[in-house]
Order: sequence, then C-alpha cells, then structure tokens
Amino acid sequence: MTARTAACPNCGATIEFRWSSAVQTVCPYCKAVLVRRDVDLEKVGIVSDLPPTSSPIQLGTEGRWQNDGFVVVGRIVYRYDRGGWNEWYLRTMRGGDAWLSDAQGDIAISSLAKQPGLLPAATHLRVGQWYVIDDTRFRVASLTRAHYAGVEGELPFTTWDRDESLFADLDSEGHGDTLRFATIDYSDDTPVAYVGTYVELDQLAPKNLRRFEGW
Repeated sequence: MTARTAACPNCGATIEFRWSSAVQTVCPYCKAVLVRRDVDLEKVGIVSDLPPTSSPIQLGTEGRWQNDGFVVVGRIVYRYDRGGWNEWYLRTMRGGDAWLSDAQGDIAISSLAKQPGLLPAATHLRVGQWYVIDDTRFRVASLTRAHYAGVEGELPFTTWDRDESLFADLDSEGHGDTLRFATIDYSDDTPVAYVGTYVELDQLAPKNLRRFEGW
C-alpha cells in the first residue's frame, strides 16, 4: 500500500494515509475529524476520547484471510442498549476492503455482498423474515439501533454527521453452515448488505496486536 501525506488543517501535523482514497480520517495528534475535499483536508469536528476497550486489535494490526493480507486502517465504535462493539476497517494487499467486527471477544470478518438482491426498507423489516443474499438464505435474527461512540483512523465514508444507525443481523440456513452471517446496514438512504464468517483471532495470523499488562 502506498502511503500519502497531508498537513492537518487544525494543528499542522503531518497526516499519513495508509489508503490513498480514504474519505475521512482522524488526526492522531489533535483528534480533529478530517474530510477530503478534492485535494484538501477540511476539519469538520473533534472526536471525544474513545471508550475503553479490551480488544487486542488496533490500528496497524496486520493479518491474513482467504490467502490475502490485510491491515487495519480505521475503526468505528458503536454503542447500543446492551453494550457495544468495534468495527475495524481493513484494506487488503489485493486492493480490496473488509470489516472486522469485535464484540466482547466474538470476532467476525465480512465484506460487501456481491449479489445482495432486493433488500427491504427498514420500515418493512421483521425478525424471522428470510432473504437470499449471495445465493444463500439468511434469516433476520435481530435488529439493533446503535449510536456512533467514536472513530479513529481512515474510513471509506464520513461519520461526523451521523448519530444513529439501524443494523439487521441475519443467520444462514442449513446445517454445517452456522458460522456464516449477513448484516444489512441502514446507515444511508439505500441499505447495504455484507456477508461474512465468525472466526477465531488466531485464524487471521495477526501481527502488531495491542499488548496488555500481564501478557
């Protein structure tokens, strides 16, 4: 991945982009939220301190999945009525991207569905409904309204003007395929579907994990 640099318009620090096409990033020095406008960076806000996390994943963590290397370049923290979770944004060595969900030790990796089909409007969504996504039948298992609790690093879209999003979590049909899942994201006017798999951290051959005292 080719790094790009720019000056933070808030503090003047040098901002290095791991991913040259990032839309939003956070200055690691002054915590300014920066959005790309053509070739310039515009400050659109300041992030508050991120909630504490016990996750060993961090910006710069590297790994491999399905014979493709990846690096963590961004993070969104979500909060809802029963807790919260991290969504780590990954860029891959082949030029693709994916998301690594990290919720109280449960880890899942997903990417944009190739054949999402006709996704329902949020007002028509119900638990128990079935949908075919990427040639697999998925059942709506739960609906979650989550708030943005913090961001860091580089992201493929802006988050500074968002407050709450609706997510539908779906389980796959069939025996022996219980680890596959789908998520429908209603953050924007047009819903987007992701398909993925639950994994153990060791399966990703991770490097540059955050170290905890006592490890």
